[in-house]
Amino acid sequence: MRRVQDVKRYLPWVVATVLFMETLDTTIVNTAVPSIAASLGVEPLSLKAIVASYILSLAVFIPISGWMADRFGTRRVFLSAVSIFTAASLLCALSVNSPMLVAARLLQGVGAAMMMPVGRLTIIRTFSKAELLSAMNFVVMPALVGPLLGPTVGGIIVHLASWRYIFLVNLPVGAIALTMIWRYLPDYKAQTPRPLDVVGFVLFGSGIALLSWLLEIFGEHRLDITSTIVLLVIALGLLGAYGLHASRIPYPLLRLALFRVRTFRVSVMGGFITRIGMGGMPFLLPLLYQLGLGLPAWQSGLMMMPSAAAAITMKFATKPILGRLGYKRVLTINTLLIGCAIGLFSLVDAGTPTALIVLLALYLGLCNSLQFTSMNTLAYADVEGPHTSMASTLASSIQQLSMSFGLATGSLAAAWFLGGTSQGDRVQVTSALHHAFVTLAIITIVSSLSFWKLKRDDGEAVSKGAERGVENAAT
Repeated sequence: MRRVQDVKRYLPWVVATVLFMETLDTTIVNTAVPSIAASLGVEPLSLKAIVASYILSLAVFIPISGWMADRFGTRRVFLSAVSIFTAASLLCALSVNSPMLVAARLLQGVGAAMMMPVGRLTIIRTFSKAELLSAMNFVVMPALVGPLLGPTVGGIIVHLASWRYIFLVNLPVGAIALTMIWRYLPDYKAQTPRPLDVVGFVLFGSGIALLSWLLEIFGEHRLDITSTIVLLVIALGLLGAYGLHASRIPYPLLRLALFRVRTFRVSVMGGFITRIGMGGMPFLLPLLYQLGLGLPAWQSGLMMMPSAAAAITMKFATKPILGRLGYKRVLTINTLLIGCAIGLFSLVDAGTPTALIVLLALYLGLCNSLQFTSMNTLAYADVEGPHTSMASTLASSIQQLSMSFGLATGSLAAAWFLGGTSQGDRVQVTSALHHAFVTLAIITIVSSLSFWKLKRDDGEAVSKGAERGVENAAT
């Protein structure tokens, strides 16, 4: 029989390990695209599908993760998800052509779609609200560190060995995770599982998949403007149809009524806008370092690591800061600080001392870490136990979409200011990236206004252990 103290001691490690494997995988593949293309005898641009297929799979299957956890139990679903992800990683490594690799990535996305929300749900149900901040503070690290280390690790693996090892490294990590899941992951089930909303799954899944795909290819001139607008209208129409459908049935796929809880609404929707600015940085910074400053890929990767180190350091200070200042002040002020940090990168050029760039990266990493932990924990401060699986699924779905928006916004802003200028023109590229940083900074600073809707004592059930009722948190 699992002792409660053992579960609480090892569960954050289990979830953090799995999420690190997932977040690292999503960024590490980009570095290997040229090597994969050469190995499979195709053009690098044709392999965009290996990234898009993974994102589409995530977008479609995240919404049913909460229902699956309630129906089959968190341990069984998490075990299945990690098993699927690990097996799909092996299939990716064994792929002999592009279609096989894309199919394997689709399967990998199915596993990943279940891992993030179910892992988060298990944490929420295991720890009390007074303990939740510390637990989530630990688990959120992979979301910060993985994308920063991905380009560096990918570059080293491709340089020293075959691209196939990028996927093979998931096998031992997956095996260790499966053992720990079996031993330490609690098995939570709903006493009366709700029926699966099939119509809602089709409407929301197809709408979110189409929107994610459009964001992924936006600015690549693969579609004419008319087709893009038509597909965008269809995607928004499907999501609108889901909203109407969800309001008319007792057990919708995603319960939009959760947005009536103020802390959940502000955290998820306000965080959506904030993540647009933050989400564009992992895409723009390597471009600045490599195309703007002329650094080699491996050195560019190393320049991303100070932010990861700062994110880990901030983990130890987040709880005291939130306990002293409260969520409203922290989120409002810290969002402004992040906007300023992003804007300061518009001043970085070939003449900027490396030490100053490192300090700026450390500053951004500290603020990002505090922001992610604050937004992710505030979302569940006033959500009652029976609704936690739905809240986790809904938050994960919107966060996945915000990542796509952030990437699309960053790439579109850079392309817009670059215009038709050659990417070999270092001065023009640097200028375009500087303008893109300013654009993201403005979006981030404006998003701080959404956190003014919080009350001073919002989130104290998490930051100070003061329990509050949902009725007090509703608008």
